[in-house]
Amino acid sequence: MEAQTIVAAIKGDDEAFYELINLQKHQLYRIAFRYLKSEHDALEAIQEMTYRAYRSIHKLKEPKYFQTWLIRILINACNDELKRLRVQLPLTGEVIQYKLTALDDSTEPGGRVDLQRLDILEALDRLDLRYRQVIELKYFEDLTIQQIAVVLERPEGTIKTWLFQSYKLLKEYLQERGDSHV
Repeated sequence: MEAQTIVAAIKGDDEAFYELINLQKHQLYRIAFRYLKSEHDALEAIQEMTYRAYRSIHKLKEPKYFQTWLIRILINACNDELKRLRVQLPLTGEVIQYKLTALDDSTEPGGRVDLQRLDILEALDRLDLRYRQVIELKYFEDLTIQQIAVVLERPEGTIKTWLFQSYKLLKEYLQERGDSHV
């Protein structure tokens, strides 16, 4: 991302802002979809994130943190959407389970679903939100520990601890499932 484009967006250049969002759209969609498990809800969250970012971009002090700032806004929008969805669910005591979605790259040439990938996705869904967030941001979005700390507004040491804990929990779950490759 060019720093000049970010600075222009901060100063109110609508075209620059649009260009920046457009550059990030695939990553933002992946994050929102992993949180919300629905294309419609993910797009709603991205629309809300775009509105919030546009409204407050002039407050961004450091252009180098644009990407992490945007992801933080998106995570907050996803969390708000999850709260809204929970309020709309009938209080029947029923646990709603999301179906794992097999992504295009999770199928083998013969059309069989890559079971190890599905086991990992299922294990991720079982993790506490904070542990799932650090794993997804680190390994799905290639953010550094420092960037994750900025996005989640936590010290780097806390992020490292959460990563360690999430590895441990994932390993335990996968061993329970009988995966001896862990």
